[in-house]
Formats: sequence, C-alpha cells, structure tokens
Amino acid sequence: MPVTTLARYRDWPEERMVARILEIKAQLGDELTILGHHYQRDESIQFADYRGDSLGLSEQAAQTDARHILFCGVYFMAETAAVLAKSGQVVVQPVPEALCPMARMATGAEAQGAYELLSGVWGDSIVPITYQNSTADVKAFVGRHGGAVCTSSNARQLFEWAFRQGEHILFLPDEHLGTNTALDMGIPREQLGVWNPIKPVRPEYLANARVVVWQGFCSVHTRFTVEDVRAARERYPGCIVVVHPECRREVVVEADQYGSTTGIIRVVEQAPAGATIVVGTEYHLVQRLNAEFPDKMVVPLAVSVCNTMAMTRLPHVLLALESIVAGEPINVVSVDAETAHWARMALKRMLEAS
Repeated sequence: MPVTTLARYRDWPEERMVARILEIKAQLGDELTILGHHYQRDESIQFADYRGDSLGLSEQAAQTDARHILFCGVYFMAETAAVLAKSGQVVVQPVPEALCPMARMATGAEAQGAYELLSGVWGDSIVPITYQNSTADVKAFVGRHGGAVCTSSNARQLFEWAFRQGEHILFLPDEHLGTNTALDMGIPREQLGVWNPIKPVRPEYLANARVVVWQGFCSVHTRFTVEDVRAARERYPGCIVVVHPECRREVVVEADQYGSTTGIIRVVEQAPAGATIVVGTEYHLVQRLNAEFPDKMVVPLAVSVCNTMAMTRLPHVLLALESIVAGEPINVVSVDAETAHWARMALKRMLEAS
C-alpha cells in the first residue's frame, strides 16, 4: 500500500490507530524494534519494545539485529542509533523536526575551534567529552581527539576515564551536567571554567582549570529553581526531592538526591509505600511514574515539558510504520561515513568504559 500523509488519519479514532500499529508490529515481528525515550508521551512510548534513557537506548541500538529501528525521541538519539546501526539496518524517526535545542548549542566546528585555542595553554593533554545530547559532528570531533561520549547515567565514570587519559577535560554541550559532575568529584570551583562559544574568554584565563564546560543548557531542567524545592518541602512535609543533573548547581544541592532518568525511576521504585516523591525532570515521565506507582505520590517539582519530545503523536508513529511495511521508509536518519566512523569511536569508548 502506498505511503500517504498524516491527513489520512485525521478522522481515525485513537482505537483504530492503536489497532493498526499493533497489527503492523505483529506483521514485522523481529524485523522491527521500536525504541522510546522516557520523556515521550504515553501515546507513543506505549509501543516501545525498549524504553530507556540515553545510555540504555544507545546500548539497545548497538545490540538489536532488527532490520528496522523506529526511534521515538529527538533527532540526536535517532542519529546515534544510525551511527551504531549495523549494515542494512534502517533507522526511522517519526518526526524529524523533533530536535534537541541543547544539542544544537555546539557544532563540530565550534568545538574544534575551542579545542585549538585551549591547546595553546594546555598542550596536548586535553580529553574532550561530549554529552550524548549532541550532534553526530560533535561526537565525531570528540572521537577524532581521543575522547568519548557520556550520558547523565555515567558522566562521573567517563570523567574518571578521561583523567586517566589526560590532565584536562573539555566538556560539551551542557554546562550544568559538567559542573555537577566535576564538583561532586571534588574538583575545586576555581579549577572549573566555562566556555562561551559566542564570546569566548581568552584561553590563558582558563590555564589553571582542569575542566572547562561548554555554556549550553537544557531549558526543561534549568526551569527548576531553589524556590521550587523549598515550596515543595513546605507543601509536602517529609517528601523526597530528586532532580536531574542537568539542573543548575544550586538546585542539585538543595535537593535530596539527583540522578539520570533511570536513577530517578530507581528512587521512585525504592521509596516506601505512602511516600511522596517530588521529581525535577520532564513532566511526561513524572506523570507516568505517578500512574505506575499508585501506592506512592509522584509529583512534579514544577511542570516542565520538552516540547520537541512531545511532538511525536500516534499518527506520526503510524505513518512511519506504514512506510516501513510498504517498503518505502520515510524520515530515514543517516550519517555520512566519515562522521559515523569517528562518532562511533566516541560511543564505543563510552560503552567500553561504562
């Protein structure tokens, strides 16, 4: 059947779309794997064969033998799956316009420029580390220079790995994950520098820094404030406050715990029945956790939605699957061979180190 457009599903009730998606999944069987990030809407993640954070999804993308990988997430995630995909595998993203603003805050060319300037004061002892929330060309830059990718689950492990390779780390693109990781490792604040790609400081001002973090951020997580944490404690006496490490440092310090999405889920799982857990991360995950743990109360620190994660809806999933079953996949994500090679090196170093 020929692939059409989203308009075809305008008058379809939800039940019909769900039934058709399940029918296609059954038809494709082991030829299809659907990956879904925790921040996706329920309507899309319900079909995921594997749901996870960036680390788990990277591992799954590297392991699956399915011919078709449908990635419900934002573009850099599907791009990572394409980098790790085996020959003959096809990666499809239902909504290619679903981009990550933070990933777009650093380019490979900007990273290379910063690396060259910092090399003037640090010599060849720099190990670049990029957060998974970055473009393939940034991952390739890191791979070329002996560095690795990290996620919020394994950032400390990768920092420790990097310090075994060299004396200095250039971390991009998230200032807050890099700052929280470095400070929690005991690196003094005066040995932590910030690189503004729009208006870089003179490199000699960073000569004494062991870690330089890129001035990028996640708008979902920088939305949370210390006042939010204090208000939550006043409203829910005895609550547990857990936040994501992409939050500002003062919010992480004020909270009871912090961790990746997987770490946050673990906190909720391990909390006793009757507990109130206040969670500082993307709203769709918080809603889902509250539904999945009815013996506990899971509430948002503040309502903060990732608008690009929220773009993937039922019709997008269905249209992408129809294109696959028709043999005419749409929204195929691909990465040129050289970029993929070096990005794969950076990802492999992460998977080996963690």
